[in-house]
Amino acid sequence: MTPRLLRTAVAAALALGALGLTQPARAASPDGVHTVPVPGGDPHDRSLAPRTTEPFSLIGVTWDDPDEALDGTVQVRTRSRESGAWSTWRPLETGSRTPESGPDRDRAGVRGSTQPLWTGSSDGVQVRVTGSRLPEGLRVELVDPEAGSDAVHTGVVDPDVVPPAAGPQAAERPAMTSRSAWGADESLVKDPPTYTGDTKAMFVHHTAGTNDYTCSQSASIVRGVFLYHVQSNGWNDIGYHFLVDKCGTVFEGRAGGVDKPVLGAHTYGFNTATSSVSVLGNYSTAAGNAAVRASIAKVAAWKLGLYGIDPTGTTVLTSGADNGKYKLGQKVTFHRISGHRDGYPTECPGQHLYDDLPEIRTLAATAGTSAEPAAEPPGLRDEDETEDVAGGVLGR
Repeated sequence: MTPRLLRTAVAAALALGALGLTQPARAASPDGVHTVPVPGGDPHDRSLAPRTTEPFSLIGVTWDDPDEALDGTVQVRTRSRESGAWSTWRPLETGSRTPESGPDRDRAGVRGSTQPLWTGSSDGVQVRVTGSRLPEGLRVELVDPEAGSDAVHTGVVDPDVVPPAAGPQAAERPAMTSRSAWGADESLVKDPPTYTGDTKAMFVHHTAGTNDYTCSQSASIVRGVFLYHVQSNGWNDIGYHFLVDKCGTVFEGRAGGVDKPVLGAHTYGFNTATSSVSVLGNYSTAAGNAAVRASIAKVAAWKLGLYGIDPTGTTVLTSGADNGKYKLGQKVTFHRISGHRDGYPTECPGQHLYDDLPEIRTLAATAGTSAEPAAEPPGLRDEDETEDVAGGVLGR
């Protein structure tokens, strides 16, 4: 290298260092997740200076103790790989909790976490975390859903359950994008699914973050959420049973059989005997649309209809944890189609989507007669066990 080129390279390195845009030490994973530790010190205010990173499209923040809540705010800025421009500061929702039971709680390496945020193709990040109580071991999770292994795990565990009898509430199964179609890396799912006795209610969520995505990106977003839940949170699988994008496309979520009572990781205290559907996007800031409402209604009508359940009714669930809203063992009556906030102290699924729930229940009630027959997804079977409970006071 000539002296002039050497001086130029040194000057450029010094300039990047001053801006914090250096290549930092970080833990890299062959499965698409890179982590960057947030420096400790101040118990109330921590930050990560702006820096260049490995490519990513989804971001979140995790910490060591899965039982510790982050009492504060987490904000991130990211740099676009396409334009080089930095985003505005964006908040990460802190209402995610480790499930109260099951393999997602008992696994080694389970961590507390924020909800993830879809950023689009990015290569730079800056983070600030403030609050009255900040957990130890904060780190930034940078997820690249286009990376990872192509390995496929084909093992299937069939539960000993009884197929539900067809009844007046039966609805057609909606068309959905299978796990193989959206690109789930089954080699990352180490334990077989856990099954509960039945499914009594459907909780509606949003993934929060952003609505600034195209529906052609939806499979990548679902894959990113899967990687975040498994690689960053340390869960066995994606937490939601179903996901829906803003165009109304339905995605198969947690493995084990969409028509089976699979234990999920979605509503802390009420994961047992419930199912879940999460809409990609932030419905605190954006209104829902007819396609989203119709798809949620079809999923709920079909899933609850396997048990002959009226989707406009109510059911009693027993809290499996002290979750900040209900006490362990407390019996609570929920709508058969409820919002995440009905069972846990959170804004999820956003006020707009929450306000849509009455209409969604009405749509679900007529889905059995109005839904068009859907193609049978490969490898999905119709087996379940029937049970029903009612009474109590509606959870709010």
